[in-house]
Amino acid sequence: MIITLDLKTLGWALIIIGLLVLIVFCIIFMKNLIVTIKHANKILEDSERISAIAAERTEQVNEAVGDVSESLSQMAEIIKGNQSITAALSSIVNAFASIKNLVTRKGKSKSKES
Repeated sequence: MIITLDLKTLGWALIIIGLLVLIVFCIIFMKNLIVTIKHANKILEDSERISAIAAERTEQVNEAVGDVSESLSQMAEIIKGNQSITAALSSIVNAFASIKNLVTRKGKSKSKES
């Protein structure tokens, strides 16, 4: 049995085989791309949560720093003799309360994250 192939038929066969291989590669590429996109979406969701937590903590620290600076300015006025002893003690207590609140908020947030 003799089989004869002309170059045109052989060329078409090679093109079809090449297209089939290309389609298989495209399917594998799309499968890997979908997995990568899902992973990237998870990372972006985590970064949004972390950004929200960081913004909240920044506001809490800002409030605590404001309270402490106010207490320190009141203590400076005490030293200058512009306040009574009762007001001085209340400002000291307020400063310690602000620091205590900051520490307890930090402790609660760490226990929630764990």
